[in-house]
Amino acid sequence: MIVASWLIRDAKGADFGQLLRYWAGFLGARPKVLPTTSAIDVVLLVVYVAAAFAAMRSAVAATVLVAVGVITLGVQFPGLWNIGTKAMESSYDDDLRSRALICAFVALAAGIALIITAGAGRRPPADSYEPAPTRPGIGAGITAFLLLGAAAAVLVAWEIRQVVKYPEIFPEWYVGGDQVPHALIDPPAGWTTVLLVLFCAFAGVSAIFRAVHARPFGLVAAALLLPGAVLGLVRAVDLKLMDHFGSLPTETQLTLVSWFFQALVAVAVLIVLAPRGFADVPGPYGSGQGPGYGPPAYGPPGYGPVPPPGQEPGPYGSGQPPAPGYGYPQGGGGFGPPPPPSQPPPGW
Repeated sequence: MIVASWLIRDAKGADFGQLLRYWAGFLGARPKVLPTTSAIDVVLLVVYVAAAFAAMRSAVAATVLVAVGVITLGVQFPGLWNIGTKAMESSYDDDLRSRALICAFVALAAGIALIITAGAGRRPPADSYEPAPTRPGIGAGITAFLLLGAAAAVLVAWEIRQVVKYPEIFPEWYVGGDQVPHALIDPPAGWTTVLLVLFCAFAGVSAIFRAVHARPFGLVAAALLLPGAVLGLVRAVDLKLMDHFGSLPTETQLTLVSWFFQALVAVAVLIVLAPRGFADVPGPYGSGQGPGYGPPAYGPPGYGPVPPPGQEPGPYGSGQPPAPGYGYPQGGGGFGPPPPPSQPPPGW
């Protein structure tokens, strides 16, 4: 609701077409009123709405709440000291800045409450009918790890270039200041990039280990990665940079390639992590595993533990006699008392 109210404020006060151009990063955008939001707030609104529905329906609701709480804390925390800077005082009136500061405190409290709620509400499934938390598959985990790791490496490389080429803006590029303008309720550009790198790296490592929290964190990382790349490509198309790509400076070419790569990574990660995944189902194959993992308990002849030397495999597998009451009587060639009849399960 906080993010939506600021977006509505900007949409009402500024020409919507110019507001869209401002959110997209066009230098020639001239909204009637200086916006207090940016494209990241639109993405956060989508993430919050999706997380609200997932928290009510998903088996990984706890990790969804943690992911949303962490990203909320990361985005809102710099506002505690940036809203009162001289650059903000010259751009926004006191009443607006006061409301922004109050909203920042409320949002931080909500983020902490989400994490506490997730920790307090975690428990195993009450019965077999309640969905168990799901994990990404092996292929999805490896794919997400490679893609998110590569995207994080690209972002780190550009940040190194930024600091080396423009050392005068350091550290304001990350913590905010008069030299680095940004929207009223948003963090500085460098802080946002670092937050995105940490999310991509954490989600990628979690995915390779098939952790329960890998899907929510990976989806949030992809959702944050996609808009910057897409809007960068939109600006490139508007400036017709693609028409003469070969004649562009090397750095500009690398920038376009990076945007294209990040867009592909974000879409691919959303595709591989969006499916429900695999639940931890206890059984003869172990937790969260199916046939082909661990020693099989049942199967055709040739499966099961290897019999001792000198003993031939029986008709039910290698050294696996059937349970009493099934098949032919065991031992004595059919002589002797028959085995006791099988008992039906309780409550049959």
